[in-house]
Amino acid sequence: MTALSSENCSLQYQFHPSNQPLDVNCMLFLIILGKIFLNILTLGMRRKKTYQSFMEYFCISLALVDLLLLVNISIISCFRDFVLLGIRFTKYHICLFTQIISFTYGFLHYPVFLIACVDYCLNFSKTTKLSSKGQKLFYFFTVILIWISVLAYVLGDPSIYQSLKAQNGFYQCPSYVSIQSYWLSLSMMVILFVAFITSWSEVITLIRAMRITSYVNETILYFPFSSHCSYTVNSKKTLLPKLIVCFLGTWLPFVLLQIVILLLKVQIPAYVEMNIPWLYFGNSFLIAAVYWFNCDKLYLRDTVLLIDPFVNWKCCFIPLIIQNVEQTEKPVSIIIC
Repeated sequence: MTALSSENCSLQYQFHPSNQPLDVNCMLFLIILGKIFLNILTLGMRRKKTYQSFMEYFCISLALVDLLLLVNISIISCFRDFVLLGIRFTKYHICLFTQIISFTYGFLHYPVFLIACVDYCLNFSKTTKLSSKGQKLFYFFTVILIWISVLAYVLGDPSIYQSLKAQNGFYQCPSYVSIQSYWLSLSMMVILFVAFITSWSEVITLIRAMRITSYVNETILYFPFSSHCSYTVNSKKTLLPKLIVCFLGTWLPFVLLQIVILLLKVQIPAYVEMNIPWLYFGNSFLIAAVYWFNCDKLYLRDTVLLIDPFVNWKCCFIPLIIQNVEQTEKPVSIIIC
């Protein structure tokens, strides 16, 4: 069995051979099926009225690719050995398709997060002048282009081609682990830890004073403040603890999971690691970062607070936008007085 050599650092993958024969495809089928159910559950739980974004379109495309992989595995498993368009498909192709998908998924982390970050920065500053329909078409073709580009790179890279070709005729199916997701996860956890340590006292104060209230027929978290306090939108120091509380209030279980994975150095195959919950987690982190870096524009850009499908960032800024929210809306309950 030929593994990826240490010289091929550009692959950014680790090779992990599996001792299971190709005949045992039930586990792979169940893993992909479970991932698809997780995709459907996550997409169903998101807030419906959200701002159109590149990440939304990419998550939908990822769900479709996962479904396509499951269909291919199912067809090959059922027919076992058949010819389609002059190509003979056997159980070996289940492993081959899974490896190709793993390589493709593993190389997508950096470009997807980079494009999403640029997309949010442009939308926040209103640099783009596209109509709603034009923006949808732009996202659609961008997603198609990034999939085709990464897949072409994977199939055209000589070292990847040799590693895939070397598996032909063997009864082992290796799995590949992306290093891109590891470094992204590590970076987010380090930044979150530093931000929490920097403003931990303010975070504790916010949690103790936090309330659940109703605003515009929507239940939100409200952070009250004294009338003599000089709250300003362009104050990053006062905005940071609010962002931390909102982010952890939604993604704390996922943050703990990421910490456990990093500490235990769990090796997760790339076709599993690239999933919709992970993308939405990173999506919320990117949005928080964009808000923090552009906090001086929040007076005029309150409408962009609806771009996150999971975190209701509005509760971070209502005290900054509506000074008399306590008089206009009656609190539903008080968490900690």
